[in-house]
Amino acid sequence: MSLIPYALARSFLFGMDAEAAHELTLDLLARGQGTPLQWAWCHETVDDPVELAGLVFPNRVGLAAGLDKNARCIDALASMGFGFVEVGTVTPKAQPGNPRPRMFRLPEARALINRLGFNNEGLDSFVHNVRQVGSRAQRRRHPALLGLNIGKNATTPIEDATGDYLSGLEGVYPHADYVALNISSPNTQNLRALQGDAALDALLGAIAARRAALARQHGRRVPVFVKIAPDLEEAQVSVIAATLQRHDMDGVIATNTTLNRTAVQGMRHGEETGGLSGAPLLHASNQVVRQLRAALGPRFPIIGVGGIMSAEDAVSKIRAGADAVQIYTGLVYAGPALVAQAARAIQAMA
Repeated sequence: MSLIPYALARSFLFGMDAEAAHELTLDLLARGQGTPLQWAWCHETVDDPVELAGLVFPNRVGLAAGLDKNARCIDALASMGFGFVEVGTVTPKAQPGNPRPRMFRLPEARALINRLGFNNEGLDSFVHNVRQVGSRAQRRRHPALLGLNIGKNATTPIEDATGDYLSGLEGVYPHADYVALNISSPNTQNLRALQGDAALDALLGAIAARRAALARQHGRRVPVFVKIAPDLEEAQVSVIAATLQRHDMDGVIATNTTLNRTAVQGMRHGEETGGLSGAPLLHASNQVVRQLRAALGPRFPIIGVGGIMSAEDAVSKIRAGADAVQIYTGLVYAGPALVAQAARAIQAMA
């Protein structure tokens, strides 16, 4: 159990610029992991294992990519009770991302807008940090799983994006429990075009072929999940579902942030460009999960993410058809206690 009530930390952090608070938090987590300071944020891990894509997830609540882009805080984040932690998005080369300011809180809507743009230190630094991880070696029956999320550099033309994803896949493959392909961030120009029929077919075909070669090389087949956007028509979701199955992908993560501003019109920062996350995303994300489940059938793994601000929200996503869930913005607003609350609520559904 955390020694410091999150309400106190949140009051302090919300008094700062959003990105400055984000960076301060990551620095604290990175410095404190593996030390007695970790008791300031650690929480129990609810034991509710589920098997997906050949992996045993200790429970159905994970951390979404985007919080820890450089894989600096994996041990600290795992200690919050997550069944799985996804870090990144990492690109082959380091890049600064978009100009600041680029992260905004909308407290009235319990939401965030970000246009960070895959700011990260690059693949070599990312892999170095992943190699430092210690918590997964702890003697637990089901250690927390690690997802590594990859993307393309902003300077790489969209027609050459496949090369960046193949480089990322090769780099992270030996160290990942699963790999996530981020083709849905709204903050890298034209990235969402990769969700189109022909582009997605070509990308996943190349990924499948390279994954097969890597599986032979390393003696294990690492599952690949694809992260998609919420701003899709049902026909687009159906095509994506068919393409995932055709290329033997192992799962889908639904969804990324939204460009829709209906729920935050008139609010301070409501018109900022970038991806909107938090409470306003719940309904749209759940709708995509429902459409995916209908298109994919009962056994294809779906990780639901978007708008989980409470245990009840997590349950709603499972009821929509997700097998597991991820949180990010909910962690910012509710703190680490939300992880165990959501995991217990999902466990109680059985």
